[in-house]
Amino acid sequence: MFRWLVALVLIAGLAFAGLYVIAGRGVPPRLTIEKPDRFVGPAGSLEVTADAPNARFTALAITLEQNGRTYPLFTLAGTQTAVVTHVDRTQLRVSRPIGKQSLPELRSGPARVVVTATRPSLLNLRPLTSTATRDFQVRLEPPRIAVLSTKHYLNHGGSEMVVYKTTPADVASGVRVGELEYAGFPASGAGAANADPSIRIAFFALLHDQGLDTPIAAFARDEAGNQAKASFMDNVFQKPFKKSRIEIDDKFMNRVVPDILEHSPELKTTAPAESSPEMLAAFLKVNSELRRINADQIAAFAVKTSPARLWDGPFVQLGNSQVEASFADRRTYVYKGKEVDQQTHLGFDLAVTEHVPVAAANGGIVLNASWLGIYGNCVVIDHGLGVQSLYGHLMSFDVNVGDKVTRGQIIGRSDSTGLAGGDHLHFTMLVGGRMVTPVEWWDPHWIADRVERKLLEAR
Repeated sequence: MFRWLVALVLIAGLAFAGLYVIAGRGVPPRLTIEKPDRFVGPAGSLEVTADAPNARFTALAITLEQNGRTYPLFTLAGTQTAVVTHVDRTQLRVSRPIGKQSLPELRSGPARVVVTATRPSLLNLRPLTSTATRDFQVRLEPPRIAVLSTKHYLNHGGSEMVVYKTTPADVASGVRVGELEYAGFPASGAGAANADPSIRIAFFALLHDQGLDTPIAAFARDEAGNQAKASFMDNVFQKPFKKSRIEIDDKFMNRVVPDILEHSPELKTTAPAESSPEMLAAFLKVNSELRRINADQIAAFAVKTSPARLWDGPFVQLGNSQVEASFADRRTYVYKGKEVDQQTHLGFDLAVTEHVPVAAANGGIVLNASWLGIYGNCVVIDHGLGVQSLYGHLMSFDVNVGDKVTRGQIIGRSDSTGLAGGDHLHFTMLVGGRMVTPVEWWDPHWIADRVERKLLEAR
């Protein structure tokens, strides 16, 4: 009897030991620290996900360590300042602010987030624990910015350039005009050879639909969210914009609308019957909705700009051309004596004769050579530093995307593709992806004073 009792105890012990070993082989919680990233400043975020079967945890703690001290950020049993979300059946997400505003004890310098989680194992015989850490830097001092160039004058609808210095040199910077930001680029890439890396230049604009009192300032912003700014504008000038009435008829709409719709699947509209009442509705959709879509597509080219200056000297207007429409012409469209739409024409319509060769206005790299909505066959050239040019309503292309072109090189021939009443070139300049008047860029005096003079100062 005693032997049987000993055997049972031995078997039970072996079974328990086996279960204990098996329990220890379970998968511990999987932890992912999504935020903070590299830096935390006045504001910052903590985002942690913890994954376990049925999202069951016996313990989950998050702390912040800095300068030998530990600050609790979250525990399952504590009073919560964090938001806990069940992402799915197995995963929890913990989110809370961790910047200086929410943790006044933070100091500039290195810090670490530590996450520890425990889940039950088989029959709760032993805990399964895992730990994850994330090192980051606390930055509380804002960067510094100082404007170096002088005499900054901006025309409504036009462009300007500023030279400035940032410290540290690697922070994001540029010019903010209202809610819009224009990126800065190293002055060395703009032609200021051997310029200090902290010296940068930025082209910016006051758009036709922004007020003359729109705030304009150079800015510097680090990854922790610290910001600095510097005002520098000397004056902003009002420029009159034309108003015109554009008569449209069935013949015009029957010619342009079906072709545009065929090239614009994003509108999800088929071409209506010629001269039908639906044709006017299709035209209005092209003239407004597609125009907005195209503006966004053109703005997206800005991120592809070169950090080096690819152009030199003034830009060239289409040779021997007459101006048929100018920049920011505020058009009222009239059909059968009734006003049906209003849009703003953001470019110059330049006409010579039919199918004339169109030359690149300056050196650069071709970003687009294909159909582009209301602009029909369209070429977009990047000149670097956020400056680009657009050539619309072309018949054909003599360049391909990626080609390097020089000023005066033929890139295509004029025509009336897209939303055009006749053969002409629609030309406009772009700064930071936004359309600006080309007049200044054609002017050698403007180039000399607003660009070259300031780059000499930067040197």
